[in-house]
Amino acid sequence: MLSAEQVAARVRELGAQIAHDYHGRKLVLVCVLKGSFIFMADLIRAIDGVPLRIEFLGVRSYGEGTQSTGVVQITHDLGRSVEDEDVLFVEDIVDTGLTIAHLLDLMRTRRPASVKVCALLHKPARRRIEVPIDYLGFTIEDKFVVGYGLDWGERYREVPYIAVVEHAELAH
Repeated sequence: MLSAEQVAARVRELGAQIAHDYHGRKLVLVCVLKGSFIFMADLIRAIDGVPLRIEFLGVRSYGEGTQSTGVVQITHDLGRSVEDEDVLFVEDIVDTGLTIAHLLDLMRTRRPASVKVCALLHKPARRRIEVPIDYLGFTIEDKFVVGYGLDWGERYREVPYIAVVEHAELAH
């Protein structure tokens, strides 16, 4: 669906935009695990001149399947407070919007100075709730995708591009 070169170029553009927007400020990037870790690693290298701190927030809403369960489970919480700090969620994909809406609500209870969302992918056809995406890599069609950190049953995260999982492959 998206080549490694397309993804890398867009991540560099997102990093430049974030660096511009947060110039002169400190920023806490919150990597939504597990799918966003590769995106986050490349993104932080593309954000020049902004003092960064990183945090990790583990969530699960897919289990082993290809459909979100709609139930968001926190599997790993932040290591430090984000009170009075600018927070940017780094998310692999926003489809139903339920996970990021839950995380935004959770983060607001921790009183950050600001909270925004950076998503590599957006799948609007699956939207169940409207959520803000302040920095967006790509809008994609309603296909189940893997690669660049996104998985299917913990497989294919290492693929350096975004690929569609065809139904024929699901049977294997």
